[in-house]
Amino acid sequence: MSQNATTQRVLTLLSLLQSRPVWTGPELAERLGVTTRSIRRDVERLRDLGYPVNAAQGVGGGYQLGAGRALPPLLLEDEEAVAVAVSLRLAAGGTVAGASEAALRTLTKLDQVMPPRLRSEVRAIQDATATLVGAATEVDGEVLLTLAKACRDLVRVRFGYDARDQTASERTVEPVRLVATGRRWYLMAWDVDREDWRTFRLDRMRKVKASTWRFKFREHPDPVTYIQRSVSSSGYRVQAKVRISAPADEVRQRVSPTSGTVTRIDDRSCLLEAGADQLDPLAFHLSWLGFDFEVIEPPELKDSLRRLGQRMVAAADA
Repeated sequence: MSQNATTQRVLTLLSLLQSRPVWTGPELAERLGVTTRSIRRDVERLRDLGYPVNAAQGVGGGYQLGAGRALPPLLLEDEEAVAVAVSLRLAAGGTVAGASEAALRTLTKLDQVMPPRLRSEVRAIQDATATLVGAATEVDGEVLLTLAKACRDLVRVRFGYDARDQTASERTVEPVRLVATGRRWYLMAWDVDREDWRTFRLDRMRKVKASTWRFKFREHPDPVTYIQRSVSSSGYRVQAKVRISAPADEVRQRVSPTSGTVTRIDDRSCLLEAGADQLDPLAFHLSWLGFDFEVIEPPELKDSLRRLGQRMVAAADA
């Protein structure tokens, strides 16, 4: 028997083992048209590939696909692959911590081996599906997938971009990493024309196209830290630094990554760096945290805190 025929039979055996909990040796031999001895050899081949196939003797015994220490490749039927891809696209736009990026990585791997006819089915289902999203900003799944592949394959990407002040521009970048904050997706990339690192919001991108221009890996800042600092302070009219009398871990539970950066000073204090367009909302946010704090800069923030305190006292005495 040829190597291709043997490989096909082993894949069919794997599909059968995934379809129901237990198969006896004679049942598998009959379905595959081989002897039980061949089934035993094929089971060993699957085990060599990392699939934990358990075998039990006696009444009620047989072959069963078990759980292993590592996740081996999955063999999916067409409808199963479509269902998984659609679910991953929905999860990639979700707000569960960690799930969005994990779903996107998995979707990128699946899309690489998925036949074009199945991709079109996934896209059709995606286009016909609407989801209710809370405060999150919706991002096109195709844009996510294009950028994820570009990060993986080290290829440049071109797109139109609308800045915070609505200024439109055309960008060519070397993408490094996608980061989900829970409400939005961001891309950290090297801006080729500006020769510097930049952060881009995916919902502000237009006509995202991956090129065939491959670039060499370059050393870069930590993407998560870089994007967090970028979205929590840069671009705002007011830049504030506040020393908070509480452990950093406790403060991080009340400060979202998009509203401020918390840095440990010692066991009982930390530094909060935050940005805002106006002082009064920032003053209210600091008072809401529930910790004692000291304003380092700007001094005008202290005036906003005084006004807020006076209003609170007046309301309490009214």
